[in-house]
Amino acid sequence: MNIEFLELPYAKNALEPHISESTIEFHYEKHHRGYFNKLVEKISNTDLEDKSLTDIIKTTDIPEIYNLAAQIWNHDFYWRCMTPNGRAEPPTKLKNALIASFGSVETFMQQISEAGKTHFGSGWVWLVAGDDGKLTVIATNNAENPLSMGLSPLLTLDVWEHAYYLDYKNARPSYVDDFFENLIDWDFVEHNLEIANQLQAA
Repeated sequence: MNIEFLELPYAKNALEPHISESTIEFHYEKHHRGYFNKLVEKISNTDLEDKSLTDIIKTTDIPEIYNLAAQIWNHDFYWRCMTPNGRAEPPTKLKNALIASFGSVETFMQQISEAGKTHFGSGWVWLVAGDDGKLTVIATNNAENPLSMGLSPLLTLDVWEHAYYLDYKNARPSYVDDFFENLIDWDFVEHNLEIANQLQAA
């Protein structure tokens, strides 16, 4: 098997008071681990068991397999987009890229926050890089992942209700505001930008 269930990059209570230990326990151990266990069961002893999550997402035409693989990948990525030591300002290279694509960091923050607050139903909000290097904000439904669109994910926000309902009830806008004001690991986002730039140059 060429996939693994990744450990959280911080303690389950590390994101408090913005995201509680109870939410992390439920979200990570029930939802995320549940997707992983189901995928392992589905691909064991098939030609998919030696493929990576990325390869499965990009190549499978089986909806159930795609959804499970994409949800595992999305969650792996989401956890790493957050840090207990979040800071307000992105580092210089990322800041310059955001300004080049959106006009200002503030405009980017407004666009992605609004996308998170207004997305209908379950899904994800992303900052992605295209083949032309331009950064854009997109929203995807359910498990959909930008990798299957040929885009490079830089940042994501989970807007499924299970990501925030224990802490914020139906006040998704408060969860979105807390995420962008207090939790983003901008160094991780800049690292993803560097990878996207390398792939574009290759």
